[in-house]
Amino acid sequence: MLTELRIRNFAIIESLALPLGPGFNVLTGETGAGKSIIVGALGLLLGERGTADVVRTGSDRATVEGVFDVGEHREILDLLDARGIETEESLVVLKREVTSAGRTRAWVNGTTVTATALAEVGRALIDLHGQHEAQSLLDGESQRVVLDAFAGAREAAAAVRDAFDRLSTVRREIAELGKRRSDAEKRADYLKHVAQEIDSAALSEGEDVRLEDEARRLENAAEIRASVAALTGLLEDEENGVLGRLSQASRTLHQLQRYDPTLARMQDPFDSGFYAIESLARELAEYSAGIDLDPARLEQVRKRRDLLFRLTKKYGPTLPDVIAAGHEARRELSLLDTAGLDLRGLQERERAADAELREAAAGLSARRKDAALRLSRAVDEILPELGMVDGRFFAQLTPLTAPGPHGAEDVEFLIALNVGHDMRALARVASGGELSRVMLALKTILARLDRVPTLVFDEVDAGIGGRVGQQVGDMLRRVADSHQVFAITHLPQIAARAHRHILVTKGARAGVTTADVTALSDEARVPEIARMLGGDAESATSRAHASELLSASADSRSAAPAGREKTSGGRRRR
Repeated sequence: MLTELRIRNFAIIESLALPLGPGFNVLTGETGAGKSIIVGALGLLLGERGTADVVRTGSDRATVEGVFDVGEHREILDLLDARGIETEESLVVLKREVTSAGRTRAWVNGTTVTATALAEVGRALIDLHGQHEAQSLLDGESQRVVLDAFAGAREAAAAVRDAFDRLSTVRREIAELGKRRSDAEKRADYLKHVAQEIDSAALSEGEDVRLEDEARRLENAAEIRASVAALTGLLEDEENGVLGRLSQASRTLHQLQRYDPTLARMQDPFDSGFYAIESLARELAEYSAGIDLDPARLEQVRKRRDLLFRLTKKYGPTLPDVIAAGHEARRELSLLDTAGLDLRGLQERERAADAELREAAAGLSARRKDAALRLSRAVDEILPELGMVDGRFFAQLTPLTAPGPHGAEDVEFLIALNVGHDMRALARVASGGELSRVMLALKTILARLDRVPTLVFDEVDAGIGGRVGQQVGDMLRRVADSHQVFAITHLPQIAARAHRHILVTKGARAGVTTADVTALSDEARVPEIARMLGGDAESATSRAHASELLSASADSRSAAPAGREKTSGGRRRR
């Protein structure tokens, strides 16, 4: 359960610590005192979007922190453990920060987490029901989720979604294959021309570079031969050639070694240079012998280069692109031969996936049908206790022509609020107050199954009053037998039923508006209930009426917090 909510520099709140206990907690106060701001801070703690405008004027950041005692809710501890978050003595601390620049950060037990991860943990700890959630009950998807939760069919619904996704994937593959085959059939003549033209060219990687080199040699053969002959002459000429002069130098080096044997060390490098030049001369001679003035070959090379140029202009821009275009054309043409076999395989997968979807949807439908009847009876039993004596509720299932991602039927909640009236869609019948009470009835029923330890109700009293308010208070009190309940209300009939009563007041500090909270003792509750009744809070009549409301709950109420504690500026005063 939520044991304490700490808020600093959030909207008009400077600093407060909101103490909560087990059972039914209620928050009251004048309009504008800050009750909705506290709910907004709680929503921020549960992962809702945070913006810079929530930061109190003059502050650089707003923080909200919630301390939870998860007790025996082992599944919450397992959730944290799976994310590498440590816990001590079953305590979980959520914290959210928003800076004046609009940046947000979040922590769980001191470990930095994303807002998404914070929301996931928060959903396991608190179910926040406000005006938005009541309106969401009008949406068919929300009604389906409620029914599946009551049926215990969330896993079955997930299995249907998975089966539908698999079937959709196969059908997309079939459609894609059919489109590709159709495109290939339309382009068959063109593809055959492309494949034949490229295949007949017998292209090879790097051929364009090799042809370019060969063409350059053939076009300059005469110049190459002349240059090679001149270079060979420089090396081998008997009188002035390099090799001849080196031979003379070799003889001189040998003579010097007779006078100074240490010069023998120079012989090896000299011989290496001589032999290298001699080898170069032989290679030049061989190269020169291989150079032919071959106009016929040059013409062949030029024609081949022209062919490659035309192909790259059509299918390029590079030769590898041309080769790839040929492969792609042949692949597309092969579809005409292989698509039939591939299609039969896909159709077999489609039949299997469709059968799997229908089987999963049938199982889900059976659970929904049983749950729809049970939920309808359960809500009908509760509606009179919420002031709708003649109300009748029905969860209607409308079969679909084929199973979809959410099963084989649509779910719609119908209601009749008066005798003799036909059932109509909840969205077309219920007022705001009636809708809130239907949601409360559903929450009451689902609470028996729900493992979320804390339920928060904001504006559950919208559009009701008097005896109905007392009935709603009784209902919330019963829900508090199995859950911690935290309600924000304007109705004294609801507030009087709470085990713990917290008052929000608005004042000023240093010229800036701020909000404080006070945990009320039994005696201190009397003037607040009297104020909520609309009379003079100090009059004997109003106080007597307030005492009567509180006494009506005294027999079943567990011990309320003793004393009067006021939290202001982060400090408690007695």
